[in-house]
Amino acid sequence: MKRSTKITVGIIIFFLIITIVVVGRYSVGLYFKKKFSKRPPPGVIVKIVSNKKFSQTLESYCTSLSRKTISYKIKKNELLEPIKFNVNVNKGDIIVKLSSKIIVAPFSGILGKRGISGSSLGSENTIILTLDDSKKVLCDLKIPEVYAAILKNNLKLEAKFSAYKNKTYEGVIQSVASRVDAQTRSILARAQISNENYEIIPGSLLEIKILYNEKNALSVPDTSIMYEGSKKFIYKILESNVIKKTEIKTGVRSEGNLEVLEGLIEGDKIIAEGLTKVRSGMKVKPIIKP
Repeated sequence: MKRSTKITVGIIIFFLIITIVVVGRYSVGLYFKKKFSKRPPPGVIVKIVSNKKFSQTLESYCTSLSRKTISYKIKKNELLEPIKFNVNVNKGDIIVKLSSKIIVAPFSGILGKRGISGSSLGSENTIILTLDDSKKVLCDLKIPEVYAAILKNNLKLEAKFSAYKNKTYEGVIQSVASRVDAQTRSILARAQISNENYEIIPGSLLEIKILYNEKNALSVPDTSIMYEGSKKFIYKILESNVIKKTEIKTGVRSEGNLEVLEGLIEGDKIIAEGLTKVRSGMKVKPIIKP
């Protein structure tokens, strides 16, 4: 074979190889495009926009007090019967029988004693008997004067006692002082807190959260929000489960939810979780979270 013929054949074979590679890559591209275009839409957690209760809060601390309390100084040598401590007594029950008199409970409450030994009372022959009505406890709050405009009777509040960390006790502001303390720049407010099971012990330190400006408003979970500078967006689910990036305006935050002022209406569906795997215009598979 002549040299020129060999060169021609080599060139033809080279271009055939190039053509096969190009066609092969194109075919593989079509295959994967076809394959992945059939992938199901991603599943996302969806929430339906609804009304929730929102409020602003003011936090403080206070020491619990019995609603009613009375003390009796008892001489041990006058006792006719042992005293039963840490028990509930009703109004009119006999709580102590002495050689000189009988003591009757003037109100219902828990019977106890002050101090744990005679020496702590100054006399080994003396018991300081206490009766506390703590079914509702009181506490005095010092509120900064800047909150004078919102402080009023019957404001709702929530209390927490460290011994029962996961429990919240409900209460109200019972009264508000008519003057500001000139030294502390604060207003004294008295709270009354429900203590049906007598779990809050008089003298306990309580965490108080006063609720004000309460209102019902549209709500979205804060996990659904996308921040772009000063703007906030969510993915709204339209017909056929196609999503649309929508700007919203929000108000106060409460317990993992944000108040919606503009951009949504009640009943709208939004993506609550799974934002990183979607983009506007995609079709998704909604998963309603209870």
